[in-house]
Amino acid sequence: MRRIVLATIISLVVLTPIVYWLASPLFINVKVNERLEGIVGQQFVIVATGTFVNGDDFHKTSGVATILRSSNGTRIASFTDFKTINGPDLFVYLTTDASAKDVVDLGRLKGNVGDQHYQLPSDVDLTHYKYVLIWCRSFSVLFGSAQLS
Repeated sequence: MRRIVLATIISLVVLTPIVYWLASPLFINVKVNERLEGIVGQQFVIVATGTFVNGDDFHKTSGVATILRSSNGTRIASFTDFKTINGPDLFVYLTTDASAKDVVDLGRLKGNVGDQHYQLPSDVDLTHYKYVLIWCRSFSVLFGSAQLS
């Protein structure tokens, strides 16, 4: 009896943080509202744009991804009216397709709801990278994608 109680306590101590890490993002929204003016303070032109589509029936994503170029050449991936189901380890990738094999990592997703911006490295060739992905790195799962044109 004592072993069963001890095993149960140890299991709860070990499993509770893991279950929380996996499940809590499904119930927690992280809202972001970044303003474009605060990034560079310059005028921007649209280089490419695309509408987010769902990764699958469970991983739903919506909004618009726009690549902008400032007058000094800085390029930014801007998400507007953005919303996705939250996840445990979400990143923003520029890719050649929706499979996340050839990627440029733009960093962790700042929030699963709201407008946000990601600076592109200066050497990224946008004729090669035509998709923006919301990707769960831990489980290699696509949450949403936007094909840029």
